[in-house]
Amino acid sequence: MAQKLFGVLPPMTTPFNADGEIEVSAIRKQVRFLMGQGAHGLVPGGSTGEGHTFETDELRRVIATVTEEVAGKVPVIAGVIVDSTRQAINKVRAISDLGVAALQVTPVHYLFRPDDEYMLKHFRAITEETGIPIIIYNVIPWSYLSPELLVRIMQDVPGVIGVKQSAGDLKLLADLMIMAPKDKLIFGALLYPSFTLGAHGAISALLSAVPGSIVELWNAVAARDHALARALHEKLLVLWNAVYAQNMCSRIKYVQELQGCPSLLPRAPMPPASSEQKAAIRAALKGLGLNIAKAA
Repeated sequence: MAQKLFGVLPPMTTPFNADGEIEVSAIRKQVRFLMGQGAHGLVPGGSTGEGHTFETDELRRVIATVTEEVAGKVPVIAGVIVDSTRQAINKVRAISDLGVAALQVTPVHYLFRPDDEYMLKHFRAITEETGIPIIIYNVIPWSYLSPELLVRIMQDVPGVIGVKQSAGDLKLLADLMIMAPKDKLIFGALLYPSFTLGAHGAISALLSAVPGSIVELWNAVAARDHALARALHEKLLVLWNAVYAQNMCSRIKYVQELQGCPSLLPRAPMPPASSEQKAAIRAALKGLGLNIAKAA
């Protein structure tokens, strides 16, 4: 790893216009917004970014825009959501010259779950064919990888450098933290508990919504100021409950819009945030003490 991966790594949203096309200028503004809030790295192309909808040329356009705007100041992890080894390799080859620090790759998950042996072969093939390090994006409930399998893959495939553990089960994270090789990276989604257990950072939708508050939480845990960390955790949980839903990408975009970061629309058929959802979000943001723009 040429760049150290740690801390607050927001999975970026992707701004689409009314025709479902990517708006590059809005991506650049979002990069500046997230970096200005102290993000330690950026993760375009993940679930929050609706990366599952990307065509290969769109993935390249998004990653190229982010890496150009970042200009080496923080690492970029490229999200790759795929359902075959061939798909993964082709998409990664399309961005292989863009200087990403790592990839965030889902297990195969549509229609069937490969057995453990073929799951390992999947990640090995991607790293051997592309030479870019992988963080396994362990997020799909019906294709979930156990701590034991994750450790086996990390031990047997040197190119797999870590895991983004996205489940809400804190014991699975705790087991993985204990079992994983010490040179591997574990990123959590349950922010305060993950940080306290020693996770190397987080990649979670909420980081794109209020990056500054989560950098503050990260710093509080590092300073062992658990009174502040616990207070932030409770306020952030209110916001999480307001954004967590089937149209979460839309809700995260609304949070960004309220802070002056133009995020535009989700890609059809995902609906935008409703009036009721927007009201809950605005209340949660006020609880965090953030200045928000007036919204319709």
